[in-house]
Amino acid sequence: MGEQNVEKIDDESTRHAFMKSLLEEVQALELMLEKGMIESGKRRIGAEQEMFIINRAFKPALRALDILETIEDDRFTHEIGLFNLEANLSVQDMTGDSLRRMEAEAQEIYRIARDCAAEVGCDIALVGILPTLSRENLGIDSMVPTVRYKALNHALRQLRGEDFQFTINGIDQLTVKHDNVMLEACNTSFQVHFQTGPEEFAQLYNIAQAVTGPLLAASANSPILLGRRLWHESRIAVFEHSIDTRSHAHQERGLKPRVHFGDHWIEESAVEIFKEDIARFRVILTTDTEEDPIGMVRAGTAPRLNALRLHNGTVYRWNRACYGVHNGIPHLRIENRVIPSGPTIIDEMANAAFFFGMMAGMASKYADIRTVLNFDDVKTNFLAAARDGIRAQMNWMDDRQHTAQELILEQLLPMATEGLQEMGMDSGDVEHFLGVVQERVAMRRTGARWLLESLQNMKQRGTLDQRLRCVVSSMVDQQSAGTQISRWKLADFCEELDWRESYRLVSQFMATDLFT
Repeated sequence: MGEQNVEKIDDESTRHAFMKSLLEEVQALELMLEKGMIESGKRRIGAEQEMFIINRAFKPALRALDILETIEDDRFTHEIGLFNLEANLSVQDMTGDSLRRMEAEAQEIYRIARDCAAEVGCDIALVGILPTLSRENLGIDSMVPTVRYKALNHALRQLRGEDFQFTINGIDQLTVKHDNVMLEACNTSFQVHFQTGPEEFAQLYNIAQAVTGPLLAASANSPILLGRRLWHESRIAVFEHSIDTRSHAHQERGLKPRVHFGDHWIEESAVEIFKEDIARFRVILTTDTEEDPIGMVRAGTAPRLNALRLHNGTVYRWNRACYGVHNGIPHLRIENRVIPSGPTIIDEMANAAFFFGMMAGMASKYADIRTVLNFDDVKTNFLAAARDGIRAQMNWMDDRQHTAQELILEQLLPMATEGLQEMGMDSGDVEHFLGVVQERVAMRRTGARWLLESLQNMKQRGTLDQRLRCVVSSMVDQQSAGTQISRWKLADFCEELDWRESYRLVSQFMATDLFT
């Protein structure tokens, strides 16, 4: 959850003052590493659950603030869109029944969200991109009206100097021209956190990069945006473009986008990532920086590093290095941001278990993943997974190309099993959660494939808007039943829905690919 106490930068003196604080905080972090102040020897895991709010027509409902008023639970907060909610799961020690406890809490959060949504005539949908989203949902009036989001929208628009414009090619083509950052609200995820000691950070961060492609292939759940069938995980393309501050000219000159996978392995520590992002990306927001971070470290106290955390929150790596302080003890963690929301809580937790297991299993087997994998292959695997999902072709350590399905079933699931067992995770839980991934991958039934096959199953019955509503209706029903995606029935065209909602807007009669 982003730091909310922020302001936009109105002049260069404010920018220079914030940059000075930012550089001091990097020095303070380096000093903490030298003094051994960062927590080591602890493996903790956590997650953030994002979700869509939908109305009775299975379309986005701008009711986040109304729902939050009824939820007396500080785990919940808003996201950028008024049709989104977010909740933080409790941090768990990675051992014993922690996966089961995480799942129980995620189910509780989902139940609370649904109950409170029902009080205002709404429901909750867990999906990477809601198929019924339309351009009418993405105006500035759909944004949560906080200082942070207004400042972010202003800063990104100012940096770019022109409308956001891009094209995504999939089964269909979508060309987007948009004047604000609300395309970011199209995406919801199940972000997972993996705490690491400072001495092992580089090893584990590189492993996180290596396994992200296969993880994404197994979990893809976002194939439809604005009625167009695009990538299996279209969130990747949408998010990389939705807050791209580069003008057309800057893109042609090769400047990097703020949302990115990375270009190389890291060598030694998390500081490399923070320094690179400070050098590469202009600061766009400011916050309270009154603490003396270096003085605090010298006195043996952990600073909050507000400037560093804020700037880090405006650069969107798919595996993000994070600094935090818990009970006065500073720590480092890796935040994996690629897993989409849904299709069910059990599927999300299975994806998390797969990630945690691969991290642990690969770390025990490879002291330095750079010696057996080429970074360009890892990045290519990530993009292939986003486009093609479980059918993606991947280059791996044996210098062979595998399908994602083959690689996961034959190599990565056994490695994840070993990793979780070595961490002392309950053997029944390991079998249960990884079994969900195994069945899904063996059947090639990801959420993305279910959505695409369901649309195909309806052929051309009714209008596209009607078919999309049927898909979301079926998705919410089966999601709430808790059955894993590999056992879902395809959605059918539902004659009994009230179709009046499908004919309220002129745009629902139009078949243009241009979104403006």
